[in-house]
Amino acid sequence: MVATEMALAVCYPFAGNLGGGGFMVYRKSDGETGTLDYREKAPLRASKAMYLDENGNPDSKLSREGSLAVAVPGNIAGMFKINEKLGTLPMSRLLEPSIDLAKRGFMITAKQANMLNHFQKKFLEVNKDSILFSRQFANGDTLKNYALANTLERISENGLTEFYGGESGKILIEFLSNYGGIVSLQDLKDYDAVWRQPIEFDYKNLKVISMPPPSSGGIVLGQILKSLEKYDLKDLGHNSVKYIQLLTEAERRAYADRSFYLGDPDFVDIPVDSLLDSEYLSQRMLDFSFEKATNSDDIEPGSIIGYESDETTHYSIIDQFGNAIAATTTLNGAYGSKLYSNELGFFLNNEMDDFSAKPGVPNMFGLIGAEANAIAPGKRMLSSMTPTIVEKDGNLWMSLGTPGGSTIITSVSQTILNVYEFDMTMQEAVDAPRFHHQWKPDEITFETIGFESHVLDSLRRLGYKAVQQNSKILGKVDGILRLPNQKLEGGADHRGDDTAVGF
Repeated sequence: MVATEMALAVCYPFAGNLGGGGFMVYRKSDGETGTLDYREKAPLRASKAMYLDENGNPDSKLSREGSLAVAVPGNIAGMFKINEKLGTLPMSRLLEPSIDLAKRGFMITAKQANMLNHFQKKFLEVNKDSILFSRQFANGDTLKNYALANTLERISENGLTEFYGGESGKILIEFLSNYGGIVSLQDLKDYDAVWRQPIEFDYKNLKVISMPPPSSGGIVLGQILKSLEKYDLKDLGHNSVKYIQLLTEAERRAYADRSFYLGDPDFVDIPVDSLLDSEYLSQRMLDFSFEKATNSDDIEPGSIIGYESDETTHYSIIDQFGNAIAATTTLNGAYGSKLYSNELGFFLNNEMDDFSAKPGVPNMFGLIGAEANAIAPGKRMLSSMTPTIVEKDGNLWMSLGTPGGSTIITSVSQTILNVYEFDMTMQEAVDAPRFHHQWKPDEITFETIGFESHVLDSLRRLGYKAVQQNSKILGKVDGILRLPNQKLEGGADHRGDDTAVGF
């Protein structure tokens, strides 16, 4: 896992990173489970109103581009923490392949070239100078990153403190300060990745193990799946009108609860048990009817007795001993804040945009947040990342996850259902067409391929706003399924440069 994450930091600058953070869920072969939160944190100098103009309205550019968008990175702390608890090799050994990769160079894919070329103007605008990536790229080009190799070598030699207060940390803080940033050396020294109890819930005879807050993934995934339990989904038919209706209504209610209740558990009390209570979820679905759409304006967060970045990356691993991990990591937006340190060799995140700059106002991906996700010094911002492991009949069955911002949770839920309810292979399940609803805006987003017009027309007649955006991609799911004969089947999403490899 650590070697994979560090290799992504070299060859997938779009979302792989040293300048961001992520989440990991694990299940050991003996059944022990856990999660690691290496999500970024708000700097100590951050404030609730830091992105509001004189009229009290959010200035979205400040939270999305440049130095003020940058939160304290957690990736390196996460890798050291994971290796300390679960690893068997020294970090110096695990970093070797990535150092070599950075020096030797990696090949740019066609999709990478297109994305890098798309952002050329923005890279120059934000950095006010040329950077390693501010040139035209073509499919098959080799890119060498000596600055990143040097940074990784220093971390390899000096350990965790190299990044969180050592030479590399000081270079980072000076760089951010020169661009007007507020992350301090103290922020780096204070940062720590946190082990958390996973969200665990049952869906029929599956046990789902997923990420707890500050990820909304586990709770919202649980609410969606548990809201569907009493329905015969196979009888409804995969991606039929009624199936889409049912999932949409479950998603609508879960995302409404997300907006109000969820945030950093170190700062706010989250009613986890109540949100996942079967009776509560049944009550939430009482006003659903197959006869017509529910209006999102009529759905408020439940009474208990925003759109987020698509540019994330996920990988799943199951080893020869039966240990499994699911890990999702991100810079938030594509290439994060677009701010790049030529001396250190990596982009910085723009995770501050995942806070609610102003309660009730959508973030860059349309997700609405409340007071629970307001900015505070040292606080972790809410995320949709949903690395997930599933047991079936008490045994390891699946590891999966995806990038996709607010669409992560719905993509993961539909993939699990594709295999469990519709008997798809892992590859068929990740490739199947997907749809998404997130409460507000009140619309169902469909991928452009795979949904027949008569299905969309039927939904519109029922009062749903069905939207097919040009070339819209909903997630890039990667998963591993353990088959009854104990062989492993990988599913690598055709939507990305993804691949499945056995060893």
